[in-house]
Amino acid sequence: MAKKLVILLATFSVLTPIVVHIAHTSWSAGTFVVNVFPIFGLLAFTLLWLHSMAGVFEEWLREHFDFDNFVHWTSIVIFVSIILHPLLLLILVKFNFNSIFRGNPQAITLAVVGLLLLLTYDIGKALRKHERSSKHWRAILIISNIGFILTFFHSLSLGSDLQEGPMRILWIFYGVTAILGIIYTYGIKKTTKIS
Repeated sequence: MAKKLVILLATFSVLTPIVVHIAHTSWSAGTFVVNVFPIFGLLAFTLLWLHSMAGVFEEWLREHFDFDNFVHWTSIVIFVSIILHPLLLLILVKFNFNSIFRGNPQAITLAVVGLLLLLTYDIGKALRKHERSSKHWRAILIISNIGFILTFFHSLSLGSDLQEGPMRILWIFYGVTAILGIIYTYGIKKTTKIS
């Protein structure tokens, strides 16, 4: 029963923002890319949120699920999403970087820095076989989690579906619980294990 509940909550957490976005968007052939690029941001963020929550409950999850397989496949989806989200935006503006920064430069700067920090995970994972990267794996995870937090503030500032109403409340819930989860996983839990 607990396994089914976890699967249901995880599915709900990921699909709700995407379904809300699709439902509140006017679709036509000319608006396809405009409407799709936010979906990749929503997908990446909600899967990253699941990762932060999974860190809190990792021991229990490992007993009931193939935890490493979950992290592996969702990490691939996250990587593809964090590449496609800005790439589709750049295609929309014909790679005019000035037009992107014109609207809300602080939020875009958060996105760029967040993206670079998130990519440290993928680079570190690719190099993990090397001793130096393996030795610093925990630091790489912390850096990528900081990138995730920056993308939270970016999305809260710019996300068209996140500016008011229930979706904004849900997004703030995701952000706050993710930050608490990261603090617990990389601070409190680690300290407790050491002592």
